[in-house]
Amino acid sequence: MMGWMASLRHRRALHKFHVGESVTLATAISRNVPGGVYQVTKQLPHNGREFEYHIKSANEDHQRVVRESELTKA
Repeated sequence: MMGWMASLRHRRALHKFHVGESVTLATAISRNVPGGVYQVTKQLPHNGREFEYHIKSANEDHQRVVRESELTKA
């Protein structure tokens, strides 16, 4: 029963960031990730812990998948 309640809560939760929004990515010591401003290109479903996003920097050719907790509004 507890899993069902958690699932219901996640469906009601809303993404904090929206497609097209500029965000700042927290740099991570464990990853070679440049900080700076990125643009949200896609909202991903809740992964059981938090929302994830595809983001893209103008300085990189590829997109990254990041957790919501790694982002702040630019």
